[in-house]
Amino acid sequence: MLGVCMRYARNRSEAEDILQEGFIKVFMNICRFRQEGSFEGWIRRIMINTAIDHYHKNRLVDFQSDFDHLDDIVDASQIQDDNKYNAYDLSCDTLLAMIRTLPPGYQLIFNLYAIEGCSHREIADLLNISVSTSKSQLFKARKSVQKKIDEYSSKKIKDQHHEEG
Repeated sequence: MLGVCMRYARNRSEAEDILQEGFIKVFMNICRFRQEGSFEGWIRRIMINTAIDHYHKNRLVDFQSDFDHLDDIVDASQIQDDNKYNAYDLSCDTLLAMIRTLPPGYQLIFNLYAIEGCSHREIADLLNISVSTSKSQLFKARKSVQKKIDEYSSKKIKDQHHEEG
């Protein structure tokens, strides 16, 4: 569960705080587990909700929606093909580290959408924002991650040429 919390925290210490708070909720509400799904899934949902609560309590940056009609702007063609980066050994840990450097609002929405599989409507409801704000934040997060991947791949190419030369 620490890994789940790490995706929503700015650092390990913050993730550990979220984890501790989440497990307190687990133990206080264990009698509410209805055994209708996996126990791990139930705990995971508590950890995610605790991370969202933590974010709301410590919110440093307000969400800003720069686009009213983002449906026309956000599409798969704007995010470059990830396959071209396979040759540069972009590990899961490296990608997660890149995601952790995103501003808190971008990181939260990116994780909820791309990793947890929440819809923009679900994200909007969880965070008390509009669907277009969720889409805007995801769009900006993707652009930022794409830029980081491009920089990473450029560095790998330079390093590879330097080693060969």
